[in-house]
Amino acid sequence: MPIHQNIKDGIAEIIFDFPPVNAFNGATWNEIPKTINELGSNPDVKVILMRSEGKGFCAGVDIKELAHDSSAIVDVNKGNYLTGKAIHQCEIPVIVAAHKFIIGGGVIMCGAADIVIASDDAYFSLPEIDRGAMGGAAHLQRMFGVAKVRSAFLTGGKISAEEAYRLGGIEKVVERDKLRATAMEYANTLAAKSRDALRIAKQALNGIEPFDVDASYRWEQGFTFEMYMHEDSQKSRDAFVETGKAAKFKD
Repeated sequence: MPIHQNIKDGIAEIIFDFPPVNAFNGATWNEIPKTINELGSNPDVKVILMRSEGKGFCAGVDIKELAHDSSAIVDVNKGNYLTGKAIHQCEIPVIVAAHKFIIGGGVIMCGAADIVIASDDAYFSLPEIDRGAMGGAAHLQRMFGVAKVRSAFLTGGKISAEEAYRLGGIEKVVERDKLRATAMEYANTLAAKSRDALRIAKQALNGIEPFDVDASYRWEQGFTFEMYMHEDSQKSRDAFVETGKAAKFKD
């Protein structure tokens, strides 16, 4: 599995390393929440730090897998949902240090996290509308306002790290070579606190959120299944695999 972890001084670091772009198949997406749940319940861990090696943080799901077998969406959807839920409901804080592309499932992980640090070359994107799918807007809306989310989701466009910071969606933007060190500073600050205090604080913060991100994302996923039954969905996936671009639907 392209998931590595290490624990030191109360900090559990989860590292994704799946060349070329950290796009995960269904099996990996279902492994991620298991890793988070195990670390979150470990009494020796006070905070989880998630980051990636390679070209970017996460390119989402493996579209080639879905283009080859559309029924794989069941396993992928399950893994995406459980990953977001595991991060959001983890009993201890989760920090994400993300660089370059943060796409699809990458947005879910950031949108479910407690603190997000991004490199200055990073951007957030949900290109689902051009991939024959739906989903992820609930987590994006946990970070940004409705107007920004609808524009980004309907166009499949990008939100730069600078724009994300300006809108209050992330905690900090730093130079790429300072990303891990900066995120580790936050992790060390949290690791110096009482684990019970962190656990209770997160429970309290989750309880005062304006909407249930997990239930909202589950609602979205129902529309992913609906979209997958439409011929335009397969056309979108085939176009991306063959050309790397969105399919054309103009007459």
